[in-house]
Amino acid sequence: MKLRRSSGRRGADRRPRFAIAVTALFFVLLYLPVGVVTLFSFNAQKSLTVLDGFSLRWYREFFHDDVLIGSLGMSLQVSLVAMVGSLVLGVTLALGLVRARSRLGSLAGLVMLVPLITPEIVTGVAAMMLFKGLGITLSTTTVMLAEITFSISYVTVILRSRIAALNPEVEEAAMDLGATRRQALFLVTLPALLPSILASAVLIFALVFDDFVLAYFTTGVDPQPLSVRIYSAIRFGVQPTINAVGTLMLAGSVALIVLALAIPRLMGRRGGLDLLSGK
Repeated sequence: MKLRRSSGRRGADRRPRFAIAVTALFFVLLYLPVGVVTLFSFNAQKSLTVLDGFSLRWYREFFHDDVLIGSLGMSLQVSLVAMVGSLVLGVTLALGLVRARSRLGSLAGLVMLVPLITPEIVTGVAAMMLFKGLGITLSTTTVMLAEITFSISYVTVILRSRIAALNPEVEEAAMDLGATRRQALFLVTLPALLPSILASAVLIFALVFDDFVLAYFTTGVDPQPLSVRIYSAIRFGVQPTINAVGTLMLAGSVALIVLALAIPRLMGRRGGLDLLSGK
């Protein structure tokens, strides 16, 4: 019996080597192309196959390229506007969906999930057809409108769970102390949602900045978002400058996603320290 028990324990403690090997292979295939792009962005010579020394030449060329810098400025502008617009509408919609107790509210909650499961190319084509049907010329404004519409669902889904977890008695206590419903919203509810709002803002900025499909179908001729500009450039051959741009975009996106994950923890820890100190 002891031998059987010990062998059973050994079998339970045995590492799944096949699963580890498959996971390692998955990460290698996923990140190897990214690593190659990053490595050749520091290549000293104009080659995509031979690595000959390290240099910042292609990064300097990127920052002296007026066309790429203009596309970068447009991407930052679109990302900021989409972030603010989707936050305002998403927070309002999340509050309404959580506090609405009718069938219409439940139906609206289901409808908000549709953009998350709909292929983005379908959304892009639909947005383009809508703007064309209304006689609106594709431009920076159309990209902003499309990105805001697409990002509202992400903000709503993130904040709905946080709003549902809030204790409604806190807001009711504020109104019992003389605060109006609007004052209770701005002084109690929104401060409690601040970590989730900030995390949503950073996440939306990263998603919109890297977005290609929706921007491709709704942008005009010039200027174009950076992702669309890169696609237009690689159609005539991949240049080392594109490797530098891709590396910078990757680094920025990773930093924003890490920040989005860290904000709720940092804000929660700070709130706990303030509570302990009596502030």
